[in-house]
Amino acid sequence: MTEGRTDAGTRKGGGEHTAHAGNPLASEVALCVDPLIDDPGTRIIVCCGSGGVGKTTTAAALGVRAAERGRKTVVLTIDPARRLAQSMGLTELDNTPRPVPGVDKKAGGELHAMMLDMKRTFDEIVEAHAEPERARAIMDNPFYESLSAGFAGTQEYMAMEKLGQLRSRDAWDLIVVDTPPSRSALDFLDAPKRLGSFLDGRFIKMLMAPAKAGGRAGMKFVNLGMAGLSMFTGALNKLLGTGLLRDVQTFVAAMDTMFGGFRTRADATYKLLQAPGTAFLVVAAPERDALREAAYFVERLAAEQMPLAGLVLNRVHASGASVIGAERALALAENLEEGGIVDRGHGKGTGHSAHSPGRGSSDTTVTDEHLETGEDAVPDSTLRPESAEESTGRDGHFGQTEQLAAALLRLHAERMRLLSRERRTRDRFAALHPEVPVAEVEALAGDVHDLAGLRTIGELLANGPQLLDAPGRPPAA
Repeated sequence: MTEGRTDAGTRKGGGEHTAHAGNPLASEVALCVDPLIDDPGTRIIVCCGSGGVGKTTTAAALGVRAAERGRKTVVLTIDPARRLAQSMGLTELDNTPRPVPGVDKKAGGELHAMMLDMKRTFDEIVEAHAEPERARAIMDNPFYESLSAGFAGTQEYMAMEKLGQLRSRDAWDLIVVDTPPSRSALDFLDAPKRLGSFLDGRFIKMLMAPAKAGGRAGMKFVNLGMAGLSMFTGALNKLLGTGLLRDVQTFVAAMDTMFGGFRTRADATYKLLQAPGTAFLVVAAPERDALREAAYFVERLAAEQMPLAGLVLNRVHASGASVIGAERALALAENLEEGGIVDRGHGKGTGHSAHSPGRGSSDTTVTDEHLETGEDAVPDSTLRPESAEESTGRDGHFGQTEQLAAALLRLHAERMRLLSRERRTRDRFAALHPEVPVAEVEALAGDVHDLAGLRTIGELLANGPQLLDAPGRPPAA
């Protein structure tokens, strides 16, 4: 890690670790979210990471918490799904920031939300930098329609454009960005450069040459310049239609005065992301692929000198009965399924404890109880005097209870194995990047679909999993 990134992480929310009871994944360096969003010097928070790890929910939760703590906040999402609109109580989101109802404004903050419309953003750029007649000619061009709606890198480039627009307006003191959903989290950093390189590249400049040369000289230049590409353009004409090259040339001629601006604005926004007022939050889940992507992104941010605030680890599982490990739970389940009795004796004074689960044999159980509680095992025959006939008469009902208990023990064993896998995965990331502050968000039992759920996520981001033990909080998964 570079020294700059470590300093940014410490300044933007890194803090001392406070262990959370029942959470085996607690980080050695805790990410403190509230100082990050409360700092007036923090103007942009970028939530990035691979797809399906909860970036949109994290961005929305940060936006709600920042607004209710006094910041004028706008959340920009690039995810076309309707999750953000639904969770914020909005019927729809578009390219214009919309106020979010239901946000507590007592602290003086407010919250707006918007969803990137990449074609509309492209149209706004054309309208802002071209005369009306030329702008209309550009937007009516078929090649422009394809470029603005689906060209590789357009979405990420337009996200950068929109971020630059929002920052220049200075209407909000905090912008939270939910980066585009993509296979690789690196697309957000790479795609604007790719699109800028294409628009400023040799091929485009060659197509611009006829318009600059003009007249017959221009046509001769085109004939000479395109000679080496005749087979390529012929194939394109057969595949996409004979008007393709003409559409491209018309588009390029109309955009002549604008191409330099794309690279200039992309470079300006890129520098904005490197500025001290920006903080990157890498979002991941405690899964191998997600954390591998997160580690790669952390390293890339360091190489690009982007200020990293820390890692948000979503959907971390926990258990309130972690003292019972997977192996012990399975042993107890097998004992029940084989007809053994875990919490009842067999009529012998050296049987099982009446109050605590054993491990399969009477001798082992007594030893466990002496070690764990220091109390003498009490034979169940003393507590529940009943004849063999009475016990046999209740076998059917008691058998159902044993089956249910065994099933629950097996479920617990699966949960403990899941916790163990998550711990190993988390530890591998921590070994590679021990200085990166981490905020862990415990998995909830249900989806987040309203402001109350976003507030819960925000509180978990700020205070950790112990919030789930408070009255009125949703249960953990």
